[in-house]
Amino acid sequence: MEAFLASTAVVALAEIGDKTMLLAIVLAARLRAPWQILAGIFCATIANHALAALVGREVAGLVDAPWFRVAVALGFIAMAAWTLVPDKLDDDEGFKQRGGAFLTTLVAFFLVEMGDKTQVATIALGAKYHSVLVVAAGTTLGMMLANGPAVFLGEELVKRVSLRATRIAAALLFLVLGLWQLAQSTGVL
Repeated sequence: MEAFLASTAVVALAEIGDKTMLLAIVLAARLRAPWQILAGIFCATIANHALAALVGREVAGLVDAPWFRVAVALGFIAMAAWTLVPDKLDDDEGFKQRGGAFLTTLVAFFLVEMGDKTQVATIALGAKYHSVLVVAAGTTLGMMLANGPAVFLGEELVKRVSLRATRIAAALLFLVLGLWQLAQSTGVL
């Protein structure tokens, strides 16, 4: 349960104000098909985060050494710093609609999520918890919790929710996870 809840919380907080959340708002405004967009986000996230959690688990399984656990801890701490940097959706990173809203969202989300901080966090969570299904389910739920309201409420949500405060909360969560992992890896706890 810890792996599921940590995965959900980390991604839900990290996703607020992230490039993929901005993409969800743009897709909702342009395509006006919220349920198809949500289905596309869900399927893209399941595929992307299952692969990321698998990579994390396999890397951790191959390199189950104290230095690797310290590296994972430092990765969480680095994610804390990265989370404080606001994302923006560049004009040249837009999308061309091909197929329906579902297919457009599926492809756009899968590609934009590659190398994104939530994907990197999912790799780290997979390495920490060694459970692809639980981590992927938790990170996907976190993604849906953050992007579902973005699809339905769009710009109104951005006006009312402090993205800065949310980034700070997400950064603190990453920092706590990193410090906890570091303390466990070095024998302090």
